Amino acid sequence: MIGLLGATGAVGRTAVQRIAAYGLGPLRVGGRDVAAAADVAGSLPGTAHAVRVDLDDPGQLAAFCDGCRIVVNCAGPTYRVLDTVARAAFAAGADYVDIGGELAAKDALISRAMAGDRTAVFSAGVMPGLSGLLPRLLAKGRPLRRLDVYVGGAAVFTPLSAVDALLTRGPKFGTPMAAWREGRVEPNALAPLQAVRLPGFPVPVHAWPYLTTEAQTLAVDTCADEVRSYNVFVSNRLPEALAAAWAEVDGIDPATLTPHADSVVRASLQDNADFGAFYVMLFTARPRPGTSPGPGRIVLTAIDSYALSGVVMALATRAVFTGSVPAGVHLAAEILDPDATAAELRHDPLVEDLTVM
Repeated sequence: MIGLLGATGAVGRTAVQRIAAYGLGPLRVGGRDVAAAADVAGSLPGTAHAVRVDLDDPGQLAAFCDGCRIVVNCAGPTYRVLDTVARAAFAAGADYVDIGGELAAKDALISRAMAGDRTAVFSAGVMPGLSGLLPRLLAKGRPLRRLDVYVGGAAVFTPLSAVDALLTRGPKFGTPMAAWREGRVEPNALAPLQAVRLPGFPVPVHAWPYLTTEAQTLAVDTCADEVRSYNVFVSNRLPEALAAAWAEVDGIDPATLTPHADSVVRASLQDNADFGAFYVMLFTARPRPGTSPGPGRIVLTAIDSYALSGVVMALATRAVFTGSVPAGVHLAAEILDPDATAAELRHDPLVEDLTVM
């Protein structure tokens, strides 16, 4: 049995469809709205049934996890879930895959020393996730002098994703305006790029430097001398909305940041109205002199970043199911196979193009 939470959402619907298409299961589809979950379950091939579950109810969550081989969580918000569902899955003897979590959830679960022979994979989405996984294709067998990461486009934020975006601050998430240089984080090393044309992006964009913890790990793992990581927007509406909220709120308390989510959602809707929907991941590499030749650029284009995250969730679930991921607590970018993932994405209808050149 594979249990999936949040299957009625933009990420979860794609994830459960792909998991069913892989022939994994039977499936247990959980949600607070059992009628909506039943609609999803009824649309799937194979055996699937709906169960009402509220993540805030420990008894319901434990009952949902009981009997599952893997529990897959596409529900949020990440700041509230953290390792709650992972602990319930481990207690039931199940492995775990999560769209979010990042270092905060990973570290919390590790600190409880619960893993044993169980497996958990956090941040199995687009960013973080693919943003730290695909660049590894550029560094295979050769150290890099510089690696640049550009991820973004015009995507509509949901209220929950807006709050999660507002909470991506602090040492467990990243450092704005910083770069990785010669083995350390260099603060205030970069400036925003305004109205620049980048390969793969259909319009001029604004790129804001943000050295994520995922990018820092990527730098260490690939032995890159320098890493620059940018969040890309089609206008300055979203970065201005985020900056305004951060300027008014001291700290990263969800209760104080939640009222600002509406301004983030409105900014994303305005961008979507002006530019349509698109999502691009661009990675460029410059090898050290004298190293072996290899690809220097990856471009992935898609329309819906949420649905694309659902694809990554399904691929991570299959990797755990088949034993490709060892026991322990992992982040998707550090444990999934980049070659196998890229090969799957090239054939997925939600990916318009994935080019490695």
